[in-house]
Amino acid sequence: MSSVIDGKAVAAAVLEECRTETAELKAQGITPGLAVVLVGDDPASHVYVSSKVKTCGELGLHSRKIVLPATATQDEVLAIVRELNADPAIHGILVQSPPPKHIDEDAVVRTLDPRKDVDGFHPENVAKLVLEDPTGFVPCTPAGCMRLLAAAGVKTAGAEAVVIGRSMIVGKPMALLLMAKGADATVTVAHSRSRDLPAICRRADIIIAAVGRPEMVKADWVKEGAVVIDVGINRVDDPSTKKGYRLVGDVAYAEVAPKCSAITPVPGGVGPMTIALLIKNTLQAARQIG
Repeated sequence: MSSVIDGKAVAAAVLEECRTETAELKAQGITPGLAVVLVGDDPASHVYVSSKVKTCGELGLHSRKIVLPATATQDEVLAIVRELNADPAIHGILVQSPPPKHIDEDAVVRTLDPRKDVDGFHPENVAKLVLEDPTGFVPCTPAGCMRLLAAAGVKTAGAEAVVIGRSMIVGKPMALLLMAKGADATVTVAHSRSRDLPAICRRADIIIAAVGRPEMVKADWVKEGAVVIDVGINRVDDPSTKKGYRLVGDVAYAEVAPKCSAITPVPGGVGPMTIALLIKNTLQAARQIG
C-alpha cells in the first residue's frame, strides 16, 4: 500500500514557518513585500495571482497586485518591473507566466533585480543554484518537491532519481537540487524524446514527472517501492463532471500508486507547495535586502 504525500499538509506547515518568520522580521522593522504582475486576462492566472495575494495578507506580508491589459507593450511591462526594482517596500517580484505571446519573457526576467527574483529564474540565481550558493533563490516548484521528499522521509543519498522534463522551471533545477551536496542522488534527466523512456524510469528509486503530458507515466514504467512525485497538472475532458473536465497529473495515478512506497496526488500534491515556497523565498529576500 503506497503512502500518499499530502502536499496541502506540508504546505500548511511551511506557511506556519513563514508566519513566524514574518513576525520576527516585523519585530526588526522589516515588513516583507511581494509584488505580483499579471499581463492579460487568463482566468487561471487571475485565480493563481489572487491566491498569492490572499496568502500574503493572511501571513502579514505587504503585497501589490498589478494587472496590465493583454495589449500592454513590452516597454510598459519592463517599466513596471524597473519601478518595482526601485521600490524599497517590495522585496520579491513575480511576473506571472506565461505572458501574452508578444511579450519577451526572457527580457522581463533579465530586467528583474536578481535580489528580488523570488521565482529563481534570473541568470544570476540560476548560476547560484549550480554553485550551491544559499543566497540565491531556488525555483518554487522544485524546492517544494524537495520539501515533500523530506516530509515523506525519503532518503535521497545514493538513490537513483529520474527527472522527466528538462525545463528551466522544473526539470533542470530539480536535477541540480537532487545532485546537490546533502541530497546526493544519482540523477538522470529524461524527456519525451529519450530512447526507451519506460526502461529508464524502471531503474529509478525516485521519479519526478514534469513533462506536461496527461497520465504519461504508466504502471509498467515504475518499479515496486519507488517514490513518485507528480509535478504535472493537466485538464482532460470529462463530461461526467460539473465543469466538463478533471485535473490529472503526468502519472496514471490509479495504476501507478499501488506499486509506490510514496506518491503525490493531483491535485493536492506538488501544487500547494509552489505558493508556500514563493512566500519562503520572499522572506529570504527581505532578510537579505533588509
